[in-house]
Amino acid sequence: MNINKFNAEGYYDPTPHEALTNIVKKEKVASKPAFRPLVYICAPFHGAVKENVLKATQFAEFAFNRGCIPLTPHLLFPFMDDSNEKERDLAIFMDIILMGKCQEVWVLGDVISKGMSIEIEKAKKRRQPVRYFNKDFEEVEAL
Repeated sequence: MNINKFNAEGYYDPTPHEALTNIVKKEKVASKPAFRPLVYICAPFHGAVKENVLKATQFAEFAFNRGCIPLTPHLLFPFMDDSNEKERDLAIFMDIILMGKCQEVWVLGDVISKGMSIEIEKAKKRRQPVRYFNKDFEEVEAL
């Protein structure tokens, strides 16, 4: 927003300019959250990969809109082959390392896959908060 330093009659008028500029600055600062927790997005990947990547992307956006920074491993390692057991194990290993940097683990879906169960168990051992959401992104009790 461009605030004019001159009044309606064309005279230089710094006081209203400074006051309005300060109000705009405060509004910009107030609209940014002071803290956004890093949350790990734990969702199915194996099987219907395209659909699962889309759902994980939507879930990440949901977390972002709730004031979080989503860490979504589905989107980080597209070059890894999920059908190759060695690469899958390596991907889960990297995911668990990244999950350790997060404040919370958010689990999506009504079905817990093998990879998800590994991540959830590790989060519980680390005493990381684990929250569960159904396919409609409604928070539910642990499965």
